[in-house]
Amino acid sequence: MAGAQHHPGGALYVVATPIGNLADLSLRAVHVLGLVDAVACEDTRVTGRLLHHLGLEKPLIALHEHNERSAAAAVLARLAAGERVAYASDAGTPAVSDPGAALVAAVVAQGRPVVPIPGASSVVAALSVAGDAGAAGFCFHGFLPAKGQERRAALDAVLALPGSQVLFEAPHRIDALLTLLAELAPQRRLTLCRELTKQFEQIHTLVAGEAPAWLAADAQRGRGEFVLVLHAAAPVVADADALPAEAERALAVLLQALPLKQAVALAAELSGAPRNALYARALALKAAPG
Repeated sequence: MAGAQHHPGGALYVVATPIGNLADLSLRAVHVLGLVDAVACEDTRVTGRLLHHLGLEKPLIALHEHNERSAAAAVLARLAAGERVAYASDAGTPAVSDPGAALVAAVVAQGRPVVPIPGASSVVAALSVAGDAGAAGFCFHGFLPAKGQERRAALDAVLALPGSQVLFEAPHRIDALLTLLAELAPQRRLTLCRELTKQFEQIHTLVAGEAPAWLAADAQRGRGEFVLVLHAAAPVVADADALPAEAERALAVLLQALPLKQAVALAAELSGAPRNALYARALALKAAPG
């Protein structure tokens, strides 16, 4: 089955690896890692252990965020010779908050094929258990800026977007992020995913205002990597009794010159707004101080 898929030479294979549980490595990924001539990887130690676990030995090419563009040349040379080369980041799908995008762009620019080998993704895993039924789509943001003012501005922008919003956070910054979320959007629903697919995996949904207390209740909850899903904001329901702005303005002007009932009757005639709504608004304006 895995072997029935065509795997051409001279192609780059973008291989998703487990985000924690080795059993999540797909059969096709195992097949491709056995088939390729070399493996470019974010960390040769991490990928070396994975290959050893599979009983494979392959030449490894270190290609990470600090050398991605220069190391791409070694990959391109192998592809030009007709070899198959895989690329794997440390965990999950390459080029999603991980190195890989610049390599893929360089290969595409050379007119060579790039083949995705799909698999584990912490973003998709978190969305699948968030239960955000009101969302229409999602946006992935990765890690927000570490500095206070930059982080606040970035989070403000995230909160203004429609749909589910997916963030990553490190254990040493999770408390600060949850505290800021509780301040800016206390009623926004939030799904916290900690250590996804690993032994101490934890998934909890609550409103953001409760998140700092949840985190503080158990020291273990602050450990491990986090994926956060900010649920789509609840739609704003228009007030059926709200008056049009023109009716509000007309009523306010008329109340300055006429008795309440006459002002309401004339405002209703001029604006077409419901008389009962205008009357209720007139009473409120008369009762307001000043």
